[in-house]
Amino acid sequence: MTLTQWLIFLGLIHVVHFFGTWKMYKAAGYAPLLALIPIYNALVLMRIINRPRWWVILLFIPIINLIMLPVIWVETLRSFGFNERSQNAYAILTLGFYLFYINYTQTLNHKKERSLMPRSSLGEWISSILFAVVAATLVHTYFMQPFTIPSSSLEKTLLVGDYLFVSKFHYGARTPMTSVSLPMVHDTIPLVGTKSYLSTPQLPYFRIPGFQDINRNDIVVFNWPVDTLVDIRPGYMRGSVQKPIDKKSNYVKRCVGLPGDSLSVVDGYVYINGQQNNLPDRAKIQFVYEVVSKKPLIKVERGGRVFNEPNPVIYDRFKISDISFAGMDQSTGLIKQRAHMSEAVASKLESLSDVVSVTKIKNRAGNFDRSVFPYSVDYPNNNDFFGPIYIPAAGSTVAVTPKTLPFYRRIIEVYEGRELGISQDIEVSGNEVLLNGNPITEYTFKMDYYWLMGDNRDNSQDARSWGFVPENHVIGKPVFIWLSLDANKKGFSKIRWERMFTTVGGSGEPKSYLSYFLIALASYYGWDFWRKRKKKK
Repeated sequence: MTLTQWLIFLGLIHVVHFFGTWKMYKAAGYAPLLALIPIYNALVLMRIINRPRWWVILLFIPIINLIMLPVIWVETLRSFGFNERSQNAYAILTLGFYLFYINYTQTLNHKKERSLMPRSSLGEWISSILFAVVAATLVHTYFMQPFTIPSSSLEKTLLVGDYLFVSKFHYGARTPMTSVSLPMVHDTIPLVGTKSYLSTPQLPYFRIPGFQDINRNDIVVFNWPVDTLVDIRPGYMRGSVQKPIDKKSNYVKRCVGLPGDSLSVVDGYVYINGQQNNLPDRAKIQFVYEVVSKKPLIKVERGGRVFNEPNPVIYDRFKISDISFAGMDQSTGLIKQRAHMSEAVASKLESLSDVVSVTKIKNRAGNFDRSVFPYSVDYPNNNDFFGPIYIPAAGSTVAVTPKTLPFYRRIIEVYEGRELGISQDIEVSGNEVLLNGNPITEYTFKMDYYWLMGDNRDNSQDARSWGFVPENHVIGKPVFIWLSLDANKKGFSKIRWERMFTTVGGSGEPKSYLSYFLIALASYYGWDFWRKRKKKK
């Protein structure tokens, strides 16, 4: 829905509110027309139901207002003496339209000094849960969101099994675009497996101003732009469905290209405007290598069956987590394995007595990979040799021809078209590009775009596979790791204690602030115990 359509929709809601409650306003001693004035009618209603005025703010926050509306309906009924459970149920089941019945058919006596205490322990329990959900949803949506690292694309900065807190306020919190959704869940309802939202109506994109822009080499959490899959869990990938922007799957990558940059990839390394991109010292670029050795780097179980499980010695010493069996030379008995590692680790691994050779596996320049953006033989890109490519900036203009169209077609038709509620259909007729049937030779971008890649270059599905990331898909910035679990270990040894409560950004070796957190937590509980004991005395 466009902004104009939303304003009309909100106007209709106020008209419905007026016709359903004007007699209640009058019975409470207020002019009936006040029920028709936007925002002010909500302030007056808070007085009528004897609730704080700041509740009005919650009524205008997407998702949270879905929780607050049933509360307001029930509170309105109770303010006029309608306290029966069945009446409360009618109000909720009819989506508030039961108030029309009360407004026009019942005698209205306003209970100005009514008790606000729950009438039963069940009511108190429900009230506590509702406001806990409201508070958690506020934090989750506008301040901090938990996130889990599912793949090794950003090793060694972030490891599989890292549990992060992602800041929404660094880049500015994006207000929800999907207006009807269950709070605290993403695109599916846990256990049930069905959609957790309604695709319509959609709110216009809006972002609360943040206190920093996305900087080069920032790690960014975003909605996967090309996600149409119903379920992307490993082994369950299935689809397809058109998802709203904020319900697309959450991804995390490093932003190596900013709006306005010219980017290329040479031998797996990123170049910006002709200069090699300098990564932070915590970032370790990894490539895939073939390792030939006398003994396997991975475990070989009974019967000679090879399992894809890292050898603990190699894993602990070199931190190589992705090792797979590639074959055996029957004549020499040498074993071939493939492993993802940095050049520094590859050099150290090659020095082992059992290792014969460590060879980097790479593409050659000009080898066309049809799965690499922009999927055109005119641009024979592959994951190791790519570009150059221009990353669009808001307000910039590019020439549009049949040859340049592969770079920008999805931007025009989808990101700045269908996803913004605008019809922008592209066709090619001979040497002309037609937008909605009209010839165009250039296009001016409405949004900024970013180029996001993984540090594990040969084990990362990133912008090389699906292109640009629009600014309205950006979720936030990972700030610290609160838990890290190693799936290759058991018991308490699974916990990577040295990674708990470490910052994601910064330079030097990550420092754990776990001890500081535990001291602060113990201090709080000690103070709380002392306070309660003093109060009891």
